[in-house]
Amino acid sequence: METNSMTNIDELKKLSTQVRRDILRMVHAVSSGHPGGSLGCVEYFVALYNVVLKHNAVAFTMDGKNEDVFFLSNGHISPVFYSVLAHSGYFPIEELKTFRKLNTRLQGHPTTHEGLPGVRIASGSLGQGMSVGIGAALAKKLNNDQGLIYTLHGDGELQEGQIWEAAMYASANKIDNLIATVDYNGRQIDGDVEKVLSLGNLKLKFEAFGWEVIENNFGNDLSHVISAFEKAKTFVGKGKPIIILMKTEMGMGVDFMMGTHKWHGSAPNDEQLAKALMQLEDTGKDY
Repeated sequence: METNSMTNIDELKKLSTQVRRDILRMVHAVSSGHPGGSLGCVEYFVALYNVVLKHNAVAFTMDGKNEDVFFLSNGHISPVFYSVLAHSGYFPIEELKTFRKLNTRLQGHPTTHEGLPGVRIASGSLGQGMSVGIGAALAKKLNNDQGLIYTLHGDGELQEGQIWEAAMYASANKIDNLIATVDYNGRQIDGDVEKVLSLGNLKLKFEAFGWEVIENNFGNDLSHVISAFEKAKTFVGKGKPIIILMKTEMGMGVDFMMGTHKWHGSAPNDEQLAKALMQLEDTGKDY
């Protein structure tokens, strides 16, 4: 069982930089993909797979018995997911070169029929990941499995009705081995979330639905991300599902991709890629 494989904050920061470089190069290579949200969630994934998650990359199984299991609900941010899985040992880093290419295991949205280690559900149809996570959490309870379920969702995804049906079910059935996180960057494909369809006060909403709510206003700071996870774990087994509201910046790390929704699903051209990579330290580990 792998856990806490990398706890030095400087090493985690270097890995975060490399993951950002991977994201940009993957999306650029095929002129397709979703760099904005991927760049914004780097610290979440780096912390999850290197500090928080009890997992086994070498002996991956679909059922994830006796280990923690993660489900990506907002599957369009697959570039960051794939990069961190590769750097965690689930498959060769070289395979990142095949992103979104014909017959690749690294589809634009994660799928399962290619058998990519680390991916347990097909995702991208927004709103479904929480329901899947609840089902997996129930299975662990039935099997007396102490592993936890983690899920990640976009804030625009919370405009889907299924999320709130799932949220109601989770609290009513005391699904207290689930730690969900919302990537609260305030932007979606059509613009600002507030303008497209306001979510109101998410903290009060989830509390009203019977959830334990943790706010992390610094989702691009590794220390704060890790602390939020640690706090979330203190509520495990206490009768309530747990959610972290994690504020991030879409396009984090690349100045011209930040502060806008325009890079939600747009790939950089050659000049833009070069400009972006100049802002991220070359670690010498590009695939």
